[in-house]
Amino acid sequence: MSRSLKKGPYIDAKLLEKVLALRKDEKKIIKTWARHSTISPEMVGHTFGVHNGKEFVAVYVSEDMVGHKLGEFSPTTKFSRHGGRMQRDIEAGAEQKEAVSIAGAAAPKAAAAPAAKPGPKK
Repeated sequence: MSRSLKKGPYIDAKLLEKVLALRKDEKKIIKTWARHSTISPEMVGHTFGVHNGKEFVAVYVSEDMVGHKLGEFSPTTKFSRHGGRMQRDIEAGAEQKEAVSIAGAAAPKAAAAPAAKPGPKK
C-alpha cells in the first residue's frame, strides 16, 4: 500500500540534514541505511552510499530518480544466472563460435608473417 498524499513523501530526517549541509560542488559520498527514503529534488547531484545488507552501493542521483526510493537502485541480491540444460547448450555454442573465430583470424596472419619479413643476411 502506498503512502498517503496527505502525509507527503517519507525522507529520513538525518539523511535530509546531511544533504542540506553539503554544497552542490562538494563530491562526498553520503552513507545511509535508509533505503526506504524517497528521493527529493534537494538530493539531485549528490552521491549516496546505499547499504544493501552487505556493502554500500554508490548511487548518483539524477533528476529522473526524483520520487523513487533509494533502495530501488541498490539491489540486495546478486543474480548469478539461469540454469538448466538449455543454458549450458547456449553457453557451449557461444564458446565454440568464439574459439573458431579466434582460430580462423589467427591462421592467415601466421602464414603471412614469415613471407612479409625477410631474415637477416650473414
